[in-house]
Amino acid sequence: MSDLDPRLNLFRPDLADIRLKDTLLADRYVAGKRHWVTTPVLDLKLEPDDASGIGTQALLGEDLDLFEERNGWCWVQLKEDGYVGYVRADGIAKIGLEATHRVSVPRTFVYSEADLRSPVVNACSMGSRLALTGETTTRGARYLDLAGGGAVVARHVELLAHHVSDYVDVAGQFVQTPYLWGGRSGFGIDCSGLVQLSMAACGRDVLRDTDMQERSIGQPVACKDDYSDLLRGDLVFWKGHVAIVESSNDVLHASGHAMQVVREPLSDAIERIRPLYGLPTGVRRP
Repeated sequence: MSDLDPRLNLFRPDLADIRLKDTLLADRYVAGKRHWVTTPVLDLKLEPDDASGIGTQALLGEDLDLFEERNGWCWVQLKEDGYVGYVRADGIAKIGLEATHRVSVPRTFVYSEADLRSPVVNACSMGSRLALTGETTTRGARYLDLAGGGAVVARHVELLAHHVSDYVDVAGQFVQTPYLWGGRSGFGIDCSGLVQLSMAACGRDVLRDTDMQERSIGQPVACKDDYSDLLRGDLVFWKGHVAIVESSNDVLHASGHAMQVVREPLSDAIERIRPLYGLPTGVRRP
């Protein structure tokens, strides 16, 4: 139907985003209606079917545009990176309270009250957005109160406008986080999700998948055959994989081999990956 990437453009023969009206033919065109994610982590599926694979995930408080709702599934496009797919209708709602803060640690709890001894309402990932309205101190610990009830530890969140400077430091916080294909949270993450979520903490929005990132992040780097001249923060790409250079020797990446985020020598990663996927396809410097 079109050469447009279906991961980033919403279209089918029967329905398409109205912004594509001059680009392709469809039976009808609709404008998306802004909604937000109401569950801690929302799987975005490639098809409206529980058995379908995860394309990516959206986090609590993130915005998306809804184009169709049918049989409990919604066809949506995420605002942050433009990713298109299907989510469960009960995981989203029309825009409610405006978020003020972002979770700034890999995982944290939302408590029913401002007290670590109170029941846990849910758990949130780094990047989740919360509407916080006040402050409570309990036994010397500071909590911020959620507009809809509950509280979070104050040191686990930051204002939306605040960003850290080193995305590699952020990525390092996810070491031993379980690997999850399509995952993009502190509860499970894949290699490109690690890059995206870590860079977002620094105020940099990047595309979701490794092939997209290899085409769009920063500039390509011509490096030595032994990769000894790479700098901290460089991205090493293979076919379907990416790793973050942490030091002259080590990289951080969500490894399908280890099934978790690991820190390891780049040379070890190259030798292990080579039999399956060949040598790195390129290096980018953000």
